[in-house]
Amino acid sequence: MKNYKRRIADSILIDKLEEKGAVVIEGPKWCGKTTTAMQLAKSIIRMDEPGKRDVNIQMSEIDPARLLKGDTPRLIDEWQIAPKLWDAARYEVDSRDEEGQFILTGSAVPVESNEIMHSGTGRFTWLTMRPMSLFESEESSGEVSLGELFSSPQTISGTSDMDIDRLAFLICRGGWPRAIDMKERAALAQSVDYYDAVVKSDINRADGVNKNPDRVRKLMRSYARNQGSQVPNTLIRDDIATNDVESLNEDTIVSYINALKKIFVVEELPAWNPNLRSKTAIRTSNTRYFVDPSIATAALGINPGDLVNDLNTLGLLFETLCVRDLRVYSESLGGSVYHYRDKSGLECDTVIHMRNGTYGLIEIKLGGNKLIEEGAVNLNSLQDKIDTTKMNKPSFMAIIVGIGDYAYRREDGIYIIPISCLKN
Repeated sequence: MKNYKRRIADSILIDKLEEKGAVVIEGPKWCGKTTTAMQLAKSIIRMDEPGKRDVNIQMSEIDPARLLKGDTPRLIDEWQIAPKLWDAARYEVDSRDEEGQFILTGSAVPVESNEIMHSGTGRFTWLTMRPMSLFESEESSGEVSLGELFSSPQTISGTSDMDIDRLAFLICRGGWPRAIDMKERAALAQSVDYYDAVVKSDINRADGVNKNPDRVRKLMRSYARNQGSQVPNTLIRDDIATNDVESLNEDTIVSYINALKKIFVVEELPAWNPNLRSKTAIRTSNTRYFVDPSIATAALGINPGDLVNDLNTLGLLFETLCVRDLRVYSESLGGSVYHYRDKSGLECDTVIHMRNGTYGLIEIKLGGNKLIEEGAVNLNSLQDKIDTTKMNKPSFMAIIVGIGDYAYRREDGIYIIPISCLKN
């Protein structure tokens, strides 16, 4: 396929097709789900194809099995607009008794989920895709492997030429595949177009309820200002209310945020709950993030130049970029990403936790010796709190930086890694 850049999900999809009869690929619009699926699909039906959408939906009601006929793996794109296809695919998987029959892609959770009678357990497996990481967009050298850090190498090496202007541009452009090879103006327009589509129509697809576009904008703007925090819904409500003539209740805020989750615009980071030596209370609130930092810059109406002139906001949105990349890399390794914060105020930006119980602690800093030292203090403080008689000690501790010339291992064992050197 023309200009197709390999995705980390490619190899995951191959494995999953060998494991189950159907693979469900979920993620935000424009992140490349369909294009990735097409690399392996032998036939395809686009359920939302203009001119055929209504006919396809009608056929799914009358004879869904007809839509499933074709060479396998058969790709069913935007399957969620015809939820009855789910049970039909499940039945076909059972009847054929073979793996790798279907790939279902969707950019929203089905509204009519009550039409799905079976969970798909044993027949379906899931794959989450996100906008491209810097390694996938070929803007990270990949000299440092996240997976290899779990073996605690004595040395790492990598060189970065990332400067602040380039970093600001990558945050605003985001990881949207269509934007990667575009000229700067066109590339930056992609995230704005995505944001506008969410505000004007896509958010309504989540639950079939029309929402006030102006309020959606205000909500997303407030959410953007609170990236990387655990602020309650009431604070977002109050933030919006200062510029809204009508009062908003918390239930409305929750419904809007849940709608953004259903179309994969928002992906919050869950809290990590380790065994500690002391009885320190651990904060359990999720940390708020958009699935891509460019959604936040579009919501705030800012460009790369604005970020360079506001290092605080640049640092916060750099964190969002790193969380996006770490999620992409970790998922390919069978791991998950968490956030730690306790009552004393000690926090760790990200914890990479593997299924076998091993984990790594990672702080995210824009760059500079002072911020790196602050990150090191946090990491060592958290390590000292962990009760290693009840759980493993960290496999590694690292600080990911935006601006830094080299990847290296400090004398205290903490790795310093420019984000433009990292891969899965």
